[in-house]
Amino acid sequence: MRRVSASQSPLFGSVADVTERLAGVGYLASTAVATTVYLADRLGKPLLVEGPAGVGKTELAKAVAQATGSGLVRLQCYEGIDEARALYEWNHAKQLLRITAGQGRESWDETRDDVFSEEFLLPRPLLTAIRRSDPTVLLIDEMDKADVEVEGLLLEVLSDFQVTVPEMGTISATRRPFALLTSNSTRELSEALKRRCLFLHLDFPDADLERRIVASRVPELTEAMVDALVRTVRVLRTLELRKSPSVAETIDWGRTLLALGMDTLDDDAVRATLGVVLKHQSDTVKAAAELRLN
Repeated sequence: MRRVSASQSPLFGSVADVTERLAGVGYLASTAVATTVYLADRLGKPLLVEGPAGVGKTELAKAVAQATGSGLVRLQCYEGIDEARALYEWNHAKQLLRITAGQGRESWDETRDDVFSEEFLLPRPLLTAIRRSDPTVLLIDEMDKADVEVEGLLLEVLSDFQVTVPEMGTISATRRPFALLTSNSTRELSEALKRRCLFLHLDFPDADLERRIVASRVPELTEAMVDALVRTVRVLRTLELRKSPSVAETIDWGRTLLALGMDTLDDDAVRATLGVVLKHQSDTVKAAAELRLN
């Protein structure tokens, strides 16, 4: 198969353009985030985003896709994921039917050339993203949950944006996707993978940015309620909890209070709705003691 060099048409014109367009789809990016996204786009490099769960890593990929009108192709990693689920596999049932139908009418060489062709190939997320000619954001989510062997599969993809199918040859991208990998840092990723990527660490936003995020996502909340929510969540994050509240859970808490018709975040409101932001009983007990809800 003929190899074609992947082109790279920038999605953004400047760092300010990144900030403005992401804000237009509801993602308020810091200067550091906007700058790294711009550089990843302009340099054609994959972007590795690490940080605790719930700080907006996956949402960043979705926002880039929405802001640029790009298609989003997502590979959700998990323990045990393999090449067949990440790259491609063959439609064995259809191949078997084709082989059976050709018996006695054609040579094996003719049958083999047919069954290992485009008609019988089942592309999975990585191959799908490479073959798209339209602007594409490739999200490889929770990379740290996959086995180390899977990282080897990604090296060819992230270096040259190509996939080798032994029966068909090398399939190269004609338009390089914007690739974003996320990791919750549950294990260390290989140096070979990191070398191919730009790096961005996302942490929980500062109080001012989180207030702006909550206000933009739940505009019906009063300024006082937004401030009370953010202050309370930031106190919870200082505790040694099994899972600290994410920004998404702060937003959910605000929507919960609105749905219940609550206009103040007093002790009764916190006690009744704490399960929206804390998902473990031990965390709830610890937070109730710290906040003196008992």
